[in-house]
Amino acid sequence: MIEDLKGKVALITGSSTGIGAAVAKAFGANGARVAVHYNSSKSEAEAVASEVRNSGGEAITLQGDVTNSDVCAKLVDDTVAKFGRIDILVNNAGGLIKRIPIAEMTDDMFSRVVQLNQRSALMCTKAAVGHMRKSGGGAIINVTSIAARHGGATGAVLYAGTKGFISTITRGFAKEFVKDKIRVNAVSPGVIATPFHDRFSTPEMLEGFKATIPMNRLGEADECAGAFLFLASGQMSGYITGQIIEVNGGQYMP
Repeated sequence: MIEDLKGKVALITGSSTGIGAAVAKAFGANGARVAVHYNSSKSEAEAVASEVRNSGGEAITLQGDVTNSDVCAKLVDDTVAKFGRIDILVNNAGGLIKRIPIAEMTDDMFSRVVQLNQRSALMCTKAAVGHMRKSGGGAIINVTSIAARHGGATGAVLYAGTKGFISTITRGFAKEFVKDKIRVNAVSPGVIATPFHDRFSTPEMLEGFKATIPMNRLGEADECAGAFLFLASGQMSGYITGQIIEVNGGQYMP
């Protein structure tokens, strides 16, 4: 149990499956009050919330499309309305949408990827910061990607670029919000066995990725959760801001 997470309020976007779900469950196991956000996976979100409650935390589920700025604000407001505050924001919602070479890129696809990966994190942060200032501080944890470091695999260049944006705003926001006692950091997963890769990567691609990983295996969502707990805890990381923790089995060593 990480004692200073007990009773803290965490909103985790995109937390019905994958890494987000693992993080929500980990916060619940440490006594946090968790807002589990989903867009279309209602039953999965309810299952995550149930597990949070069973492990000793509190949980609600919130639905909404985070490509809409008003929805981002409402998710934060609804979290505060239920729990009275927000201490931790995890900007996890994001996706590739589909692999596409730049020669086939359309304005619509560009907008969809940018809005999902960039604007959602920006606008959820905007909404949360005001509440965190009022309550005396907080922690914001963004989810970037190893793709931001190496440019992405085939058909994922735009996705990689949007994650590069996330890495950059993590550092910029860390400087902007430090005076408000709000720490901003990021977790950068490598190749993690989640529905993301079930949807977007072939078995052959995954085998190719594995060959580049010194641990010689893909990661699991649960193996990412500890980095989020660490960055959320002032007791454990109170002097850390503007940093990116790589969780990739040694695939990339900055």
